[in-house]
Amino acid sequence: MRVMETFMPEPLCLKPILIALAITAAGVGASTAPSSAGQVSFHFLPSDRQTSNALSTGLRLYSAYNDLKKGSIRQRGKGNSAGLAQSGRGNVGLVEQRGDAHSGTLRQKGDRNAYGLFQYGRGARDEVVQTGRNRSGVTFSYGW
Repeated sequence: MRVMETFMPEPLCLKPILIALAITAAGVGASTAPSSAGQVSFHFLPSDRQTSNALSTGLRLYSAYNDLKKGSIRQRGKGNSAGLAQSGRGNVGLVEQRGDAHSGTLRQKGDRNAYGLFQYGRGARDEVVQTGRNRSGVTFSYGW
């Protein structure tokens, strides 16, 4: 790990990203629902500033790389419905649906928040409300 730090600038330290990936990997098994439920979701809401800033930066880079606006809905599939409402300044909200028959909404109220809602498979249902300042989060859902 020490070798990687010598090549990375200080603001983009890999430690929070690696922690987030480890939590994600550990949480996937813990958040699975029975097959009769029709959906499995993983929600990641950092509680400390450093990890929250890392996730926020990642969502903003993803948005910029894909030439998305500060609020964006991307749908690939049939019968999807999505909504995005933002109040405040500097927010980034992403709703991405791949598959069919998804329903997802994201509401942001506050300043400099970042959230990504990603739905895959078929028939995932999610409603996210984010309030406050300088917060970040992400939800990955897979429906069947």
